[in-house]
Amino acid sequence: MKKKLVSVILVLCLLILPYSTAFAADTSGEIIVLYTNDVHCGVDENIGYAGLAAYAAEMEAVAGEKNVTLVDAGDAVQGAAIGTLSKGEYIVEIMNYVGYDIVVPGNHEFDYGMEQMLALMDMHDAAVVSANFIDLRTGETVFEPYQIIDYGDVQVAYVGITTPKAFTSSTPKYFQDDKGNYIYSLSEDDTGEALYNVVQKAVDDAIEAGADYVIAVGHCGIGDDVKPWQSVDIIANTTGIDAFIDAHSHDTIPGEVYKNKAGEDVILSSTGTKLAAIGKLVITPEGKITTALVTDYTSKDADTDSFIKGIQAEFDELLNKVVAKTSVSLSINDPVTGKRIVRSRETNLGDLAADAYRTLLGADIAVVNGGGIRANIAAGDITFNDIISVHPFGNAACVVEATGQEILDMLEMGARNTPGENGGFMQVSGLTYEIHTYIKNSVKLDDKGNFVSVDGEYRVKNVKVGGKPLDLNKTYTLASHNYMLKNGGDGFTMFMDNKLLQDEVMLDNQVLITYIVDELGGVVGEEYENPYGQGRIRIVPFADLAPNAWYSDSVIYVYTNGIMNGVSLSQFKPDSDLTQAMFVTMLYRFAGSPEIESDEATWYSDAFVWATENGVIPEDKTFSPNAVLTREEMAGFLYRYVQSTGGGFTGTWMFNLEYTDKADICEEYYEAVAYLTMSKIFTGTSFNPDSKATRATGAAVLERLASVLAAAAAK
Repeated sequence: MKKKLVSVILVLCLLILPYSTAFAADTSGEIIVLYTNDVHCGVDENIGYAGLAAYAAEMEAVAGEKNVTLVDAGDAVQGAAIGTLSKGEYIVEIMNYVGYDIVVPGNHEFDYGMEQMLALMDMHDAAVVSANFIDLRTGETVFEPYQIIDYGDVQVAYVGITTPKAFTSSTPKYFQDDKGNYIYSLSEDDTGEALYNVVQKAVDDAIEAGADYVIAVGHCGIGDDVKPWQSVDIIANTTGIDAFIDAHSHDTIPGEVYKNKAGEDVILSSTGTKLAAIGKLVITPEGKITTALVTDYTSKDADTDSFIKGIQAEFDELLNKVVAKTSVSLSINDPVTGKRIVRSRETNLGDLAADAYRTLLGADIAVVNGGGIRANIAAGDITFNDIISVHPFGNAACVVEATGQEILDMLEMGARNTPGENGGFMQVSGLTYEIHTYIKNSVKLDDKGNFVSVDGEYRVKNVKVGGKPLDLNKTYTLASHNYMLKNGGDGFTMFMDNKLLQDEVMLDNQVLITYIVDELGGVVGEEYENPYGQGRIRIVPFADLAPNAWYSDSVIYVYTNGIMNGVSLSQFKPDSDLTQAMFVTMLYRFAGSPEIESDEATWYSDAFVWATENGVIPEDKTFSPNAVLTREEMAGFLYRYVQSTGGGFTGTWMFNLEYTDKADICEEYYEAVAYLTMSKIFTGTSFNPDSKATRATGAAVLERLASVLAAAAAK
């Protein structure tokens, strides 16, 4: 550590997952590597930088100051107002104060432009390393590929890796000269071999230079959207890496072991995001390595805390100024599950953001990439901080001319991962469209992740502009921001050479607040009440899902929220029978799939244990997993779930059922049917208590229950 921190406080909480392998080196004491990733300006969130400083001081007291190293794996300077207003400089100042030793640039370190990115890296007291960030004009790496730190008799090399996804998840133009030629590379190709080769060279060079251990610090991530540049891909195609500190995907990984190219074990770890955890890697004198995540740590270093508060005070007054109001909650998340959905389906905040661009710029159509909408806005006062948290990037509004074909290609590009996430998923204004997710993605990308063509059937269908079918040969006016329209952000290169009608007229956060104040009278109203938006984007996950079917939206809801799957990739079979095991599993998933200890091996065992423990399956009831549910039995399961959450009738109640066949409802289910009817989860003139429950009915009642719970939560 470069800076001496305050005195020792006892370690409160460590979640340790051990991993060990034999090494030849012998040290006089432990080497401790503390690591963070994807902090995204969360300077005082969760553990916070002051907590990190306090914990680092504790480790220095245990192992000695020279044996503790602090590492960041990227995406520190973007994500909140403190980063946006200072273009990342405040964050670097704080990181310098904490005393980082090694820093690796992530994709969002480029968000303020290449000039500012290089300036920020130069500001760091830490060594900045990246083995694959190359200046094509010189053929040399922009930063050192690795840094070796001497711990007495042991030397550890830290090899930096920056994801090639930065080309599209940041702004491609930043990597080009003024003629559009790429002058920087991240060692990208569609096989991953270019990246593997430069990493391998850095590792080999570090070992040749005397490194006893090699720790890869990679802003790489795990997931389909980062293949073939995943951290696990790099491990599998290289040798010599002893441990891999990962970032980018926001995964929380205490420690997982993967095989390298030679079949040797490599441990991989990642801390999540926003300093929810501190990573801890320990190399023992015996040559063993362990990883740990430090969570629930509450101590703060007073000096660091004071330093951060001093910086925050410089702009708090401006940030906390009330600039508008909203009568509804505006969200990027599903209000029931809490999961982020703005990158996979329509939300009310997505509608609002897109409406702002279309209205203020007077365009036919407006789009906003889901990855550019970063935070919720709670009902009540809206501050400048709220607005800038939604749009922290400072992108500038533009309008281009675009053909119908280009717009269709744009929508297809954005929908290629649906129902999975994609930062380029399009929230829209002025048009509506469907995404048929059962159709295989056929978008072709180049080696940098940029759009090339669509080589098969389009998943996006029934696109309408102003209520009329999209004309592929017609020219429309399209509003968004420079990231999408001028710079090829998220790989949307189809507009970069199009005619600009308006060029960078105002920043994204200015667009949003101006729309609310000037066009909505300073108040976001009931037209944006539905958290799932105004029905502009329709997900069609199955070929047998009729557009106008009464259950259509319900099936889409349960599918996109992971509550129900199809019976095949293209078939839902809405009229098929629903069994007890199926419905209990649906309720379990609806509840968020809580962690369960179960020795059973059936596909429904976790759901069964959960349902039994929570009274969804009563003790006096026999559970028959393969028995087809009747409608009144479904009502019983559903009502008992509601009761397990603290809902349902309490005390004396009275609700008169008006079903023509209410006399046929069994007494034990009457209360359940009454409550669910009162809540409008069940509707109709007859109930048909003994009729078989279908998959469509199961989807419908859970979608309606979600609406009831969301409305209750909003009060």
